[in-house]
Amino acid sequence: MTDNSKTVIALLAGLAAGAALGLLFAPEKGSDTRDKLAESLKNLGDSIKEKAAEEIDNLTDLKEKIVGNIKSKIKQAEDEYANDTEHA
Repeated sequence: MTDNSKTVIALLAGLAAGAALGLLFAPEKGSDTRDKLAESLKNLGDSIKEKAAEEIDNLTDLKEKIVGNIKSKIKQAEDEYANDTEHA
C-alpha cells in the first residue's frame, strides 16, 4: 500500500470519527443523531470500498506488467540459447 493510500484511508477514518463525534454531541434527538451517524458510516464504507477497488486494480496492473516482463526475459533467454546452439 502506498503512502498516498495510507494517507487517504487515515483521512477518511479521521473524517468519519470527527463526524461521528460531532453528531454524538449535537443537540438533536437521538433518532436523528443515529440516522446521521449511520449515513456517515455508510459513506465511509463506500469510500473505503472504492479505494480498495482502486488499489486492487493497481495491483492487477502491476502483476500483469511483471508477468509480461518475465515472459519477455524468458523469450529473450530462449532466443539467445537457440542462437548459441546454432553457432556452436
